[in-house]
Amino acid sequence: MAVQRRFALLFLAALAAFAQTDELARKSAQVRQLMGEGRFADAVPLCRDLVKALPDNAGLRLNLGLALHMAGNPREAIPEFERVLKAQPSNFPALLSLGTARLEMSEPAAAVAPLEKAIAVDPSHVNARGMLASALITVGRAREAATQYRKLTTMTAGDPKAWHGLGRAYEALADQAFQQLNKTAQGSPEWLSLVADSRVTHRQFRSAFYFYRQALDRRADFRPAHEGLATVYRATEHPDWAEAEAKKAAALAKPDCVRDKPACDFTAGRYLDATAGASLYWKIRAYSELARQAFSKLGELPESIEVHTLKADIAMNQGRFIEAAAEWRTAMKMAPGDPALEQQLALALQQGGDYRASLPLFEKMLSAEPRSADLNFFVGEAHLRLEQPEQAAPFLETAVRLNPKLAPARASLGLAYMRIGKAAEAIPHLEAVLNADDDGSLHFQLARAYQATGAPEKAKAAMAQYQAIRKRNEDEKRDLEEKAQITAP
Repeated sequence: MAVQRRFALLFLAALAAFAQTDELARKSAQVRQLMGEGRFADAVPLCRDLVKALPDNAGLRLNLGLALHMAGNPREAIPEFERVLKAQPSNFPALLSLGTARLEMSEPAAAVAPLEKAIAVDPSHVNARGMLASALITVGRAREAATQYRKLTTMTAGDPKAWHGLGRAYEALADQAFQQLNKTAQGSPEWLSLVADSRVTHRQFRSAFYFYRQALDRRADFRPAHEGLATVYRATEHPDWAEAEAKKAAALAKPDCVRDKPACDFTAGRYLDATAGASLYWKIRAYSELARQAFSKLGELPESIEVHTLKADIAMNQGRFIEAAAEWRTAMKMAPGDPALEQQLALALQQGGDYRASLPLFEKMLSAEPRSADLNFFVGEAHLRLEQPEQAAPFLETAVRLNPKLAPARASLGLAYMRIGKAAEAIPHLEAVLNADDDGSLHFQLARAYQATGAPEKAKAAMAQYQAIRKRNEDEKRDLEEKAQITAP
């Protein structure tokens, strides 16, 4: 609605800027009224008449594009904006509108150029810069996106979207650098320490301990790994061990700030400077810290729906589903009944394993969209997880009928059929998703289904595969547990 109001103002201003005959004046007045009432589709034919009468008038052509755009036809509006820009390359409303239309058509790469030109014409336009930053990060140009988001945080320091976008841009840059390191130095102390850092973020402390120890086995004087172990010890309530490890780190020689400038920059908190060096390791550490700082700004802003939804997004991305659900609930208190917030809350609850709480939310959404394959799946899956296979089956059947390629729905339907004694019906669904069976449970159920339907040879083969997957997983788990015991330094 805010976008419509903005374009309506542009439209009405342009409409008055040309000489009119009586007939054109009558039509332009009618268009003005229709646009003011939000009847954009009704205004389009009159705009076409005006353009036909004065085809070289860029203002009228811009008006036609705006009317089409606001009527929900961005694809038709795009050529009109392009014609305006051919005559007037610096026409700000046309540049902004073209960029917006391209984004609405899921064409972010095509949106970049007009939006770059738009902020060149008006550097203070916050919406244009925000859309440009979003388009840049979507097409993988994270470094340029970070530049735009940094400018936005100085222009609108209280805008949570700017800080969230900046954090996402820095995360993307850290990920890009890690992919490079992964190709060139996998298994190095730096690589192992970064993997451990990631495990700490997800509170997987035993796994983090293992990777830090591996890093130190390769380089005993690698300070970040000692510091990481101290963090793990503190998190697992071993303060004396943490102190011992911190002393080891402090006793190591400090980095040579000529030879290893990025390390010194990072230690001194000059994170942007640290990203400028050649070291991929310090780039990753610095970008990750910059992302953390950007996201932490959200906690300093006044409470709002937007702040809580962005915090929830961050928690979801880090696998902290219960925290995400708490943020969605807080947002919903500020906007009771908001369907988008309800949907996100339901997803967080479902992924966090609280199926009893997610079920009524998904049922409410399904009543409004009964032909949604995803919603039928979510309702069916919740019933199945709550040990209600009879209630689950009809919803899962509908989900598979609406979208036969929805693999999770087919897997759940096969499991539901097995629980209610329909082995023959379960077989084709279980067979279709065996490639996704990472714990062996689908092979086990398939073996039972084959046995129940008189196919002992197939049952034997499926059971053998189940046992092989189970043994592999148990061996990996045992190996990790043995290696990842958190022991004294």
